[in-house]
Amino acid sequence: MYKYKVVATIVEIRGEGKCSYGHKIGDTFEFTKYTPGGLCQFAYDSLRSAVAALLYGGYFPWAEDSNLTTWACPDPDRPVIFELKRIPVENN
Repeated sequence: MYKYKVVATIVEIRGEGKCSYGHKIGDTFEFTKYTPGGLCQFAYDSLRSAVAALLYGGYFPWAEDSNLTTWACPDPDRPVIFELKRIPVENN
C-alpha cells in the first residue's frame, strides 16, 4: 500500500479559459494505485511522472513545499494547470 496519495486539482486554464476535453477549474483527480477515471489521456501522460515522484516520496527542488507543486497539460493554446498535492495515507 502506498504511504501517500496525490490529489490533482485544476487551478487554472490558460488561453481561452476552456479546456478542449471539458475539464473545469476545481475538477479533482485522486491518484493512489489506480489511474483516476475521467482524466484526459494527454493530461494523464503529462502528470504521471510528477505524480509517481510524489507517490514514492520524491520532491522537486524548485518547489517551496515538498508536498505541493503545479504541472500543466501539453495543450500549447489552452494549457490546463494542475496543483498536485501529496497527502499521507493512514494505514487501517
